[in-house]
Amino acid sequence: MKLESLKYGYQPSSLLVSSLSSYWPAGVTDDLARQDWALTDVREQLDLGAWQAATTDLPRDPYVNRRWKRMSWLALDEDGEMKEMGPCPMAQGGAFNDAASMADRLRYYAPLTEAFMARADVKSFVKAWARLWGLQANEPILMQITGVRGEGQVDPLQGQGIHADGCKALSIMVVRRENLAGGENHLYVDKAGSRRLADLSLAPGDVLHLRDDKLFHSVDAITQQDPRVPFERFIVIINSRFVDPFQNRILRRHFPEAILHDAGR
Repeated sequence: MKLESLKYGYQPSSLLVSSLSSYWPAGVTDDLARQDWALTDVREQLDLGAWQAATTDLPRDPYVNRRWKRMSWLALDEDGEMKEMGPCPMAQGGAFNDAASMADRLRYYAPLTEAFMARADVKSFVKAWARLWGLQANEPILMQITGVRGEGQVDPLQGQGIHADGCKALSIMVVRRENLAGGENHLYVDKAGSRRLADLSLAPGDVLHLRDDKLFHSVDAITQQDPRVPFERFIVIINSRFVDPFQNRILRRHFPEAILHDAGR
């Protein structure tokens, strides 16, 4: 299945509250229930240009070559508003990330900027995303802006290949994609890639929602097109309900009152 772009039409559903259906079309929840993934876009819900500007001051990733990144731990409070939980390292066990530069390590990153987190469209996105997945107050949400830029060719996954992120709720939004070929997303039924479910080319503003505990995913290598101009591909990754025991141990250490999910795949 080859999907270059997809936008669902609004469909009435008694299962959706108005605050949810006003942000995510009904087709998103239907597809997540039916096939464990859904593709939509948020170009009308946020200022994409302002989000793209947030990619210009990202620090270099100290653990992965040719990558830039910021990340913050968020949650809903008791009133359903977004709050920042404070610092906590990213931790992925080898069962979920077998790249030598990342597996079984604590990784510390600079937080998302105060100016970005104060934006109304950022808060609306996080709250709508949490409602889509039915999150409760104090369930940790990891939000990252990350990506690659440069010349020649690069593997955006830096050796992860076909993988899962160790959570139940995962969404990927392309923020910037310039001067490149490749970078196509693929979905599979297992880590071996024995059956491919979808091939997806995401444009800026497109969002791919995944039940990460049900599917595996990968991204193709990126190749610079015009040799005179560096390529850029930056994405937002937002996920929650972690099933990686390593990450949950670290979350419990930093956020003793957080609601965690320890059930495995």
